Amino acid sequence: MKHIVIHELVKDYSHNKLTVKAVRGVTLEFNKGEFSAIAGPSGSGKTTLLNMIGGLDRPTSGTVNVAGNDMGSLSSRELSDIRLKNIGFIFQAYNLIPVLNAIENVEYILLLQGIIKEERRERSSEILKKVGLGDKMSRLPGDLSGGEQQRVAVARAMVSEPELILADEPTANLDQKTGAALLDLMKNLNHEKKITFLFSTHDPMVMERAERVIQLSDGLIVSDTVKPL
Repeated sequence: MKHIVIHELVKDYSHNKLTVKAVRGVTLEFNKGEFSAIAGPSGSGKTTLLNMIGGLDRPTSGTVNVAGNDMGSLSSRELSDIRLKNIGFIFQAYNLIPVLNAIENVEYILLLQGIIKEERRERSSEILKKVGLGDKMSRLPGDLSGGEQQRVAVARAMVSEPELILADEPTANLDQKTGAALLDLMKNLNHEKKITFLFSTHDPMVMERAERVIQLSDGLIVSDTVKPL
């Protein structure tokens, strides 16, 4: 069974009495364990597409099916439950909780999942060390640089080892060395745990590592390239 099935997906926004067509009839399928990138310039619809896959935004028409769940027809509570248990998000704006320190931000998803304190702390500590923040676990987001906050956000998305990780421009605030190291970490997790990774990006470094690159322009797919193994 396909992990993600998207059929004739459309998303329109109203802005100042004008209709903005963000996504225009996209049809795509992704297998479990893919490491794929949706690429395109700013305004091409890639973030909107990612948000509909994750149930953060509802389609105007068409369907998004993730692991057998029709994301457009579920209630807000059902969507929250799926996101909690099955989907990790890496947001371009980090979305860290400002009053929690780095390790508490990473632990938070495990707390919501009911994981016991000792295991939460151990798993969160381990993943923060892997993203190079072993010495900054007790720092609040406001005391971290943009790149460090992005690494906390990446650690938070990966700590629960969800079935699917949706990453919106995950390298946008990182220097090349840190970005490459994080992408390699994600690639390892993808291979070891068969987690599906789906990026929205215009970073050549992400596209280079992706096994499949889908190019979007004005809400339409212009190319879909699977790289040879």
